[in-house]
Amino acid sequence: MIKVEKNPTPERLSALGVHDWPTWGREVSSFPWEYDNEEQCYLLEGDVTVTPEGGEPVRIGQGDLVTFPAGMRCRWDIHAPVYKHYTFR
Repeated sequence: MIKVEKNPTPERLSALGVHDWPTWGREVSSFPWEYDNEEQCYLLEGDVTVTPEGGEPVRIGQGDLVTFPAGMRCRWDIHAPVYKHYTFR
């Protein structure tokens, strides 16, 4: 299950060390993806629909703190270029 935390506080982001995480970006595109490990990310910009295999689509965007579970297979549909901080657990 994808967990989305809308607009976390600066204190929450600081406690997680979000701004020390690496960054990743991608232009408008669609592609399949599989998570080997749990990923947590914070979207700095973008608009994305992530559809888990056999699940409901989840729309995420700027300011969202998102957790993707290990083992999830999904499709990313990027509607506006995405740029995010991310970390694997």
